[in-house]
Amino acid sequence: MAPSALLLLLAAVSAGTLVQAVLGTNTVTALYGETIVIPCNNGAAVPEDLMFIKWKYEKDDGTPGDLLVKQASNEQATVQATDDYARRVSIDKKSNLLITQATLKDQKTFTCMIVSVNNILEFPVPVAVHKKPSSVQILDKAEVLQRDKPTTVGTCVATDANPAATITWTKNGQPLVVDGKATVITPSMKLDPATGLSTTSSMLQYVATKEDVGAVFACMATHEKTNQETVLEPIPIHYPSEKVSLQVMSKRPIVEGDNVTLKCHADGNPPPSSFFFHIKGKKILVENSDNYTLVAINREAAGEYKCTLTDNEKLEASQSIDVGYLDLSLSLTGKVDKRLGDTLSVKMEKNSSGDAKVSWTKNGKAVKEPEFSKLSYADAGLYLCEVSMTGLTRRQSFELVVEGKPVITSLTKVRAIDAEHKVLTCEAEGVPEPSFQWSVNNTKEESSYINGKATHKITVVPNMNLTVSCSVSNRLGDDIMTINVSSVFKEEREEKGSQDDSDDQSKLIVGVVAGLLIAAAVIGLIYWLYVKNARQGSWKTGEKELGTSEESKKLEENNHTV
Repeated sequence: MAPSALLLLLAAVSAGTLVQAVLGTNTVTALYGETIVIPCNNGAAVPEDLMFIKWKYEKDDGTPGDLLVKQASNEQATVQATDDYARRVSIDKKSNLLITQATLKDQKTFTCMIVSVNNILEFPVPVAVHKKPSSVQILDKAEVLQRDKPTTVGTCVATDANPAATITWTKNGQPLVVDGKATVITPSMKLDPATGLSTTSSMLQYVATKEDVGAVFACMATHEKTNQETVLEPIPIHYPSEKVSLQVMSKRPIVEGDNVTLKCHADGNPPPSSFFFHIKGKKILVENSDNYTLVAINREAAGEYKCTLTDNEKLEASQSIDVGYLDLSLSLTGKVDKRLGDTLSVKMEKNSSGDAKVSWTKNGKAVKEPEFSKLSYADAGLYLCEVSMTGLTRRQSFELVVEGKPVITSLTKVRAIDAEHKVLTCEAEGVPEPSFQWSVNNTKEESSYINGKATHKITVVPNMNLTVSCSVSNRLGDDIMTINVSSVFKEEREEKGSQDDSDDQSKLIVGVVAGLLIAAAVIGLIYWLYVKNARQGSWKTGEKELGTSEESKKLEENNHTV
């Protein structure tokens, strides 16, 4: 077709003088600010005898407006629009119309015209532009809610949406139902004339109860299939106190000397900051605190305690306090000095608010309650009496010292291993510790003192026989004992002489025994010969072997005589 003929055809099409087939197309939904993609004939292939494709739209006043034309023989489209679309429209290889930076003003019907040699077809496409809210927020948030009073929780605002967002309120995740009394929701909507976008608002008024403490309120903006939620932090609920309680914070049981803290609590919100504590008939004001401490309580402090509100003393609470106590008294205390053999009485008295256990120790070891009828040194020591009950322990002690003048219990001597010295040991009992005095000089000495028993050893080298004395003394008296100690050299000589005599005696004994044995042998030999001769004579005469009875008797007598 000649260019002049094409121009005439375009003019005729623009004038609408040709017969057109108009087919409807599904609405295209675009996102605000994004690129709108509008298909031509739902994306179907263009006819083979295509001459050109033209996109146009319907203006706000109802008149048609041209956008662009693309000839089949030319890959580049010619933009015909002279308004804002001139810089925003284009066409792709599939004949789709592209409109950038979508706004609500693009919500129009765009028509794709397909002109071929044999036909002219038009495909109108409605366009809708949607926008989700730019933000969802709660304004004018309540700082507190008053119990049983309508209070504005806040206003939920969903800004700049198309279509307008729907707002719902929830409490603890559950939708709130408007009842006109406890729950009142007031919606509103505002349209921006410049952009055509809608801002939706919803104000919630709510009558709170004590059960709403800690409740979480939230608003949700719904835009088509998407939800945007904004959650409020739990809002405090204020309400006056209805109950008061008094707690004893200290551990139980309470005993004398404990610090006891009383805590007053009221169920109002905010909780009261001041209280009256009634302490043994006195009313004490405590401000900016809910507790009062009784320091080092005693048994006289036992009884009933109360607390009340400063602004409503009719609300009160009470607690009864029992105070445990334990007293211990010993008739003996400190250091007790007694004499050996004395009698001693120990008395223990206790006074307690409950069952108390009594135990005794002596020098740290458990013993029975001490009884002293006749004191011995073994009775001396540190005695501790302990009385205990739950939460309380009392202790008292005394140190018993048993004194007596020293008495020597033994004085012994023993020869040293080297045989050149003698060791003398003197043992004594006495308190205080006795001192030792010997009547002989020594080369070495050792001493010990344990539980009233004293031991003193000395080493001496006596050159002659001596009588050695050991004397002991303390401030209460003294004692003395002697022992005979022979010379070391004399003992050596005596031992040597004794050994020689012993050798001679041994030799003598051996000689005597040998002589006796020889004599016995001789006698036995004689007896044997006599018996033999006698028997041989009987055989010679032909007489009986044993002879007569008288001869037998004589023979027996002779045998006994021999």
